[in-house]
Amino acid sequence: MGVLTRRAWAVTGVLALSFGVAACGSDSEGSGGTIELKIAANAISGGKNAEEADWIENWVIPHFEEAEADRGVDVKVTFEPSGVDDEQFKSRLALDLQSGSGPDIMSLDGIWLGEFAEAGYIKPLSETSPDFESWDGWDQIPEAVQQLAAFDGDLYGIPWGTDGRVLFYNKNLFEQAGLPTDWQPTSWQDILDAGEALGSLDGVTPIQLNAGTAMGEATTMQGILPLLAGTGEEISSDGSWTGASDGMEQALGLYEDIYGGGLGDPQLQQETQGRDKSFQEFAENKIGILAEGDYFWRSVVNPDNGVAPMEDRDEAVGYALIPAAQPGQGVNGQDFVSMSGGSVRTLNAASDHLDLAWDLLTFMNSAEAVTASVADTPKITARTDVNEQVLADDPMLTFINEQVLPITIFRPADSLYPQVSTLLQEATAAVVDGDSPSQAAEDYQDGLEEVVGGADHVTS
Repeated sequence: MGVLTRRAWAVTGVLALSFGVAACGSDSEGSGGTIELKIAANAISGGKNAEEADWIENWVIPHFEEAEADRGVDVKVTFEPSGVDDEQFKSRLALDLQSGSGPDIMSLDGIWLGEFAEAGYIKPLSETSPDFESWDGWDQIPEAVQQLAAFDGDLYGIPWGTDGRVLFYNKNLFEQAGLPTDWQPTSWQDILDAGEALGSLDGVTPIQLNAGTAMGEATTMQGILPLLAGTGEEISSDGSWTGASDGMEQALGLYEDIYGGGLGDPQLQQETQGRDKSFQEFAENKIGILAEGDYFWRSVVNPDNGVAPMEDRDEAVGYALIPAAQPGQGVNGQDFVSMSGGSVRTLNAASDHLDLAWDLLTFMNSAEAVTASVADTPKITARTDVNEQVLADDPMLTFINEQVLPITIFRPADSLYPQVSTLLQEATAAVVDGDSPSQAAEDYQDGLEEVVGGADHVTS
């Protein structure tokens, strides 16, 4: 097993908490020697993440209890559902853990990992489960994806779901513009050249690259962070945040090329529903190239139940890897880059039954369990073996599994990241509004130094 070491500078202190104590976590032994374990996730039947909730209640719990009974262990597992805003779930969970209770196993957004680790609510698996490296599931989780569960070089849990960013393109428009319908750019210049060709078509926006604060985190994950990775830099590395670096200016420079060069629609970046509008315009053959995650394929242009369905999606929508600025210039010397998000399942460091909780955690992430969680809705999981099976009939999601996940990187698991993300969004907005990339980068660094505690924590 290998873990790519990613160190993020982190704040001290515990999480800010504002919600009342929820139900208690694991008890010791109940009557008759029954061991009780609890699972918590921001999922609830009939509501938010209902499929996950139904899977836990109807598959995981009965199958695990039966398996344990077969080996003579009397265990009762309960599920604590929730269906609230993610930040509310995070605060409520943190307060439970601070009080010494909380669930034995919990689902966390990957970017929360550092906060929970620094507060002592979760610990490296090397401390809670000393034999964790022997779990055979690690061989099925790419090292790049293992980053999602890593903080300061240690694994704190097992990655669950993930995704990947690519360039989607409209094959109908490409054909009209005389471009190849099997397009794969190898540099940023290739993207701009395709945009110039698409610009010859009436009523078509050649390139949609999310920018500004109205697009929110979509600007950061689908826009500036993949571009920064394409220059060979990450937003956080070796305990320092990236400021007005050469890579940052280069990434903002592509925004200038696109929006200053008339290849993108600046107004779309300022509208409250701009992202949704960009989806609709792509489906209506009005946008040529759009940077997005596999969510766009699964849930936006899906001909069966998408929010902007395309009946001819499978024939009309192409997808390509995001190229580095130049071949070999991306992070780790890569030719292509991507960004991914996702969740992690972790153990409560205060659990009274860490050994059995680890058994439950690995059971939930076994090939059989993960396959059951997918059911009839194909989606990217952390396990390559499961993906190869459940995604076999979907070429796009297979593309993500086979070509994107091995090269992807993740956002830093740091409590300061949301504020840094907002600053990045503001920097892209400034360029779209006409500021030079260098000025936008300087202003970004000024704000960054205030957020992260001074210039000592910034690399430029």
